[in-house]
Amino acid sequence: MKKGLSILIVEDERALLQVLADKFTREGFLALTAADGSEGLKAALKHKPDIIVLDIIMPSMDGLQMLKKLRENKWGQNVPVLILSNLSDSEENESLLATDKRLGYLIKSNWGLDDVVKKVKETLGVLF
Repeated sequence: MKKGLSILIVEDERALLQVLADKFTREGFLALTAADGSEGLKAALKHKPDIIVLDIIMPSMDGLQMLKKLRENKWGQNVPVLILSNLSDSEENESLLATDKRLGYLIKSNWGLDDVVKKVKETLGVLF
């Protein structure tokens, strides 16, 4: 894998956040973490990761609010974002996916850790 790829994981479930960060670190990523959308937006704009894995339902600022603010930034318009959520069929989610080509969506209960890593690598065009 290309050295130096960074990922920002924005997730309020501490245990899941740590598991994802550990897994991506073992896969050779620089794993950055944030516990809510406010923290995530600040970290994204400061560190400019190669990809963001984003939960939707979080305190302070939810994932959709963070995504909207991120897309208002010139750099943030182009960063790939993979939404990882328990929400399966929401019209708002479908609308976002249809209009934002740099956005992917995974349902937490349908995917294992290896699947999430594979999807991230596919999104970034990384060979594995």
